Amino acid sequence: MREDSAVQLGLIGLGKMGGNMAERIRRAGHQVVGFDKFSPKSEVDSLEALAGALEPSRAVWVMVPSGEPTRQTVRELADVLEAGDVVIDGGNSRYTDDKVHAEMLGTKGIGYLDVGVSGGVWGLQNGYALMVGGAKDDVAKVQPIFDALKPPAPTDESGQELPAAGFVHAGPVGAGHFSKMVHNGIEYAMMQAYGEGYELLEAVDLIEDVPGVVASWTQGTVIRSWLLDLLVRALQEDPKLDRVKGYAEDSGEGRWTVEEAIQHAVPLPAISASLFARFASRQQDSPTMKAVAALRNQFGGHAVRAEAAENPA
Repeated sequence: MREDSAVQLGLIGLGKMGGNMAERIRRAGHQVVGFDKFSPKSEVDSLEALAGALEPSRAVWVMVPSGEPTRQTVRELADVLEAGDVVIDGGNSRYTDDKVHAEMLGTKGIGYLDVGVSGGVWGLQNGYALMVGGAKDDVAKVQPIFDALKPPAPTDESGQELPAAGFVHAGPVGAGHFSKMVHNGIEYAMMQAYGEGYELLEAVDLIEDVPGVVASWTQGTVIRSWLLDLLVRALQEDPKLDRVKGYAEDSGEGRWTVEEAIQHAVPLPAISASLFARFASRQQDSPTMKAVAALRNQFGGHAVRAEAAENPA
């Protein structure tokens, strides 16, 4: 039996993020009915069963891979939910999908919220930053869930609570995912800057304790951040990063950020460069630099390094 202050939530997708979110919500005293056809943790075996397990008005949070998996899930939910219910997309969907989803669900009286979620595998312990787009009435219906997921309010040295952070109703439908897109673009640039600084420290003989230098930046400096703390952690586990290959994927949100910047004539040199650096990381031998080497040889007679034969005789 639920307490009067408790609410129900259907949560689709019980992977690393979804599973931890479900646990954090339960710890706050709410009821979560989870569905994931690929997970043994699933409590129901279909979306129809999920809808049947929830009391109207229902709230269903979608936490599956962005793109077609999310689109398909939202379309299927439109067939099993009813007027007054709310669908929440908490994945990394492109914000342009949100208007399509909201209009489709809206024809049936079903509300829609898009939520950019940040916190990764640490969210269960620390809370999740939430950027929400949608109508105020729909936000109010699931506010207890947002309150359960967001980080606790920070306090000052005296223990007095400071203005709450980690949650924002950013605007209408699409605003949540747009905000998260920009957040991830900034994340790209920050990681690139830390990586470049690390490489320069490693490249000189003058610095004898590279991990120690990086760790020293985590207190009292203007570049301290949680990302820097994580770099320190990585260097403690592998001081030379010998166990890591310099190959970085991109989630797509960095690309979308740069595309929006072009569309709105907003200069984003640092974010753009960090995205292109990820592309370069996937090339074993850069065609661009092959062309540069060939040109230097052509106009200046500079030596080039020949490719080794794949199957020498």
